[in-house]
Amino acid sequence: MILPASPTKSGRTAQSAAPAARHIGARRGSRLLPLLAMAGATACGSPRAGLPHGAQAYAVIPAPAPGSTRNQYRIGPLDTLAIAVFQEPDLSQRDLQVDASGNVLMPLIGVVQASGKTAHQLSADIAQQLGTRYLADPQVTVTVTTSVSQQVTVEGNVTMPGVYEITGAPTLLEALARARSPTRVARLQEVVVFRVIRGRRTGAVFDVTAIRNGKAPDPELLGGDVVVVGFDAVKGAFRDFLTTAPLVNAFQAF
Repeated sequence: MILPASPTKSGRTAQSAAPAARHIGARRGSRLLPLLAMAGATACGSPRAGLPHGAQAYAVIPAPAPGSTRNQYRIGPLDTLAIAVFQEPDLSQRDLQVDASGNVLMPLIGVVQASGKTAHQLSADIAQQLGTRYLADPQVTVTVTTSVSQQVTVEGNVTMPGVYEITGAPTLLEALARARSPTRVARLQEVVVFRVIRGRRTGAVFDVTAIRNGKAPDPELLGGDVVVVGFDAVKGAFRDFLTTAPLVNAFQAF
């Protein structure tokens, strides 16, 4: 008589492993759902929701006009200048700081207003004053060696938040590149630029993903602007979950 074969120990283990894995996966999946729900609620309740976005954002902080040249840098208080007067070393200044009132002190001609002028405009101004009273056809070159007044602050979810000096008028993407780009949990659809306009602080929300893809223009920044890159709560929830409880473990038997 042939007796029925009894199930082996390994067979019992193989049969029981699948339900256990499914149970563990369901348990960990159930832990992920509250995280995602909370993250979605946080994203929906963003304090930036009240700021203009889309076309309205560009009405507040516009992009450069098509075909236009970038705005030239304008000298501001506490900037450091190098002023060279051709063949006149006694009149040249290597490290001349603009004072808090926006003026510089030049030999022979005295106080000269520098703030608000481009380097070219200041060069012409100094040359005109020297030529009127002291020199024949003076050649003057002004260079901004250190910019203090023209800075852009980039903070939030970027690799290197900080205050960055600017020359000319950089765009939003250029400022983010200076900060070594947004992090993996950055909310690229909600990047805010704050600016003081006529003494009032305002802001606008830009979609960096659309700008990168060429679907939206790149807004032009000015000195004193503050860029804030938001946190994507959904991405953060996934990152935290994958870090603390890798999904691969859901298919391992214990």
